[in-house]
Amino acid sequence: MLTTVHLPPQHNHLERYRESVREGVIEQLREEARDLVGASVLHVNATAYGGGVAEILNSMVPLMRDLGILADWKVISGTDEFFGVTKAMHNALQGKPHDWTAHERDLWVETNRQNAAEWDDYDYIFIHDPQPAPLLAILKSDGAKPQGRWIWRCHIDLTNAQPEAWDLLRPFVSEYDGSIWTMQQYVREGMPTSNLMIAPPAIDPLAIKNADMSPEEVSAVLRRYGVDENRPIITQVSRFDPWKDPLGVIDAYRIVKREVPGVQLVLVGSMANDDPEGWEWWEKVARHAGEDWDIKILSNLNGVGNPEVNAFQRASQVVIQKSTREGFGLVVAEGLWKGRPVVGGNVGGIPLQIRDGQDGFLVDSAEECGRRVAELLCNEETRTRMGSTGREHVRDHFLITRYLNDYIRMMRQLAGDSAAA
Repeated sequence: MLTTVHLPPQHNHLERYRESVREGVIEQLREEARDLVGASVLHVNATAYGGGVAEILNSMVPLMRDLGILADWKVISGTDEFFGVTKAMHNALQGKPHDWTAHERDLWVETNRQNAAEWDDYDYIFIHDPQPAPLLAILKSDGAKPQGRWIWRCHIDLTNAQPEAWDLLRPFVSEYDGSIWTMQQYVREGMPTSNLMIAPPAIDPLAIKNADMSPEEVSAVLRRYGVDENRPIITQVSRFDPWKDPLGVIDAYRIVKREVPGVQLVLVGSMANDDPEGWEWWEKVARHAGEDWDIKILSNLNGVGNPEVNAFQRASQVVIQKSTREGFGLVVAEGLWKGRPVVGGNVGGIPLQIRDGQDGFLVDSAEECGRRVAELLCNEETRTRMGSTGREHVRDHFLITRYLNDYIRMMRQLAGDSAAA
């Protein structure tokens, strides 16, 4: 069965965002949502912790409630084998080859069938990514008439999707009433074009991960983890995942080390319960780092949570996100919001956030990454200018208030279609 995520009592009301957003944004949101007061909304995804989707929902759901929308959040339950299959699907949809078996497909569908038991109807249902995608088809096939308008939210870069993986997924997601994608080029053939929205994700500027911290708080975190605040720091925050290229980040750091001998690298990852590859890649990263004590490999298992991530990003002279595939990469916007230039992979949604040469640099290799990071470490004026420019770029385009408005617009659009029918 689906498991409800119980969020703590929220004090993150929209009024608290007034100092972070442009004038008029709060009023526009309340006006847009006026006709949705009292509507019931359900978000379903794979995990309540770890990864960008969970972070977004942790902010999105309370803000919907503050607008008078009756929003809930549930996560799909499954065995380790199920999450192994869905991780393989996630990788295949990003281009990694996989030989699919009938057993894997049946396990994916049957686990969703079990989660569909005792289904409660909502006015609007947002299904995030492939893991729970079969829910709608299963409810229909079981003779039920699921109520509400169903929206599939694809957070993945599908530009190089393995055809076999897309063929498995497409029959399920093509039945939805609407869909939301990060970029137009991610949209695959076979998706209905009506009620299709392009809406990049966004960060919550008031979340613990992004809220202001005092220098004393930042210093305390660095001391706790043995990071020297008097020497340069570069940081990548990501899952331990091949697409995030943590081995390439270490290679880039070693290039930087030749020009800036005192530099330290902090690699921060989370072990999410829907990512069985995490341990395997943590071990690969540790072996690649060897006995270099200037490389810190940290995770939630070391007690690193959102406050610590915030501190490491603020303490860094440069933030890195050297992905080789990336649906969006929220950590890029997080780094920019903190006034830090970001060096990121020239893939997926990262170029939406980094304007090459303005907010940071886009790179295609470890060598280029190392060269650009070294360049920034050696030029404080450039770092400061890029960091300031990047923060305002995020304010205009990648804050949670804009993203919330996108979801409201989708619901209003579907409500209009329903009324017309």
